[in-house]
Order: sequence, then structure tokens, then C-alpha cells
Amino acid sequence: MQSLTALLERDTAFARLAPGVEQMAQLAADVSRLLPDGLAPHIFAGPVREGTLTLFAAHGALAARLRHLEPHLAQNLQRRGWAIHALRIRIRQRAPVVPPAPKTARISPAGLSCLDQLRRQLAPSPLQMALARFIDRHLPLLTHSSPES
Repeated sequence: MQSLTALLERDTAFARLAPGVEQMAQLAADVSRLLPDGLAPHIFAGPVREGTLTLFAAHGALAARLRHLEPHLAQNLQRRGWAIHALRIRIRQRAPVVPPAPKTARISPAGLSCLDQLRRQLAPSPLQMALARFIDRHLPLLTHSSPES
């Protein structure tokens, strides 16, 4: 797998962007290192404009926590060589996670019967126990399904 920098350098138009992308990645890494444990995955660095770094928090409570850390964070970034004089903290919620669609696959009575026969032929083992759980879980679905299935 190639790095983003390597991909950008292939095209001359994008090659000019590579140093900026690399610099933003280094800044984001420094911000993550300076944040307390557990906070970093929920905060990401945005653009730097006129010495002000924008940080995006996943929700209001994190933004409030960041505001308390703001002076300390700005000072530590300056010590690391960044020309950051202030932080701007914004809330940017991530898109909600859509739950997966419920499973609609069904096993036929014949398939369940074949699996039950296999389970009975197996010596006691993890596979036999897994098949027994599978059969037990699907047996109620078969008894409640319509005769056409």
C-alpha cells in the first residue's frame, strides 16, 4: 500500500500539495500525542489560518474539555515548533452509524435436517456444539414459518 504522499507525487499538479499534506499529518500527530488518553480518537485537527489551529470535537462535552486544555495545548505545540498562537474549537459530529440490516437468510427444513444428522455423527467437539446452537436457534423459525417456505 502506498502512502498518500507517494500518490500525490506521481502527478505534478498534486506534487505541490504533498508538503502541505505531510505537514498537516505531522501537526495532527502532534495534537494527538498531546491530548489525554481517550480524547485523541474523538478530536481531529483542521486547518491553520493566521496562527489559529481549528480543532474539531465529536460533541459538546469534548469541546468543553478541549477549551480547558487550550492554553496548555497551544504552548506545547509552540514548543514543538508550530506557529500556533490560538486554538479554535468546533463541534463536528460524525455521521451516525447505521445499524446493519437484519438478516433475512433462512435455512430450509431439509438443510436443517442435514445439519442435525451431521451433528449426531460428530464426536463431542466445538464444531458439534456450534452446530447444536445453530440448530436450536433456527428450529423455532422453521416451526413458525409457512408451509410454502
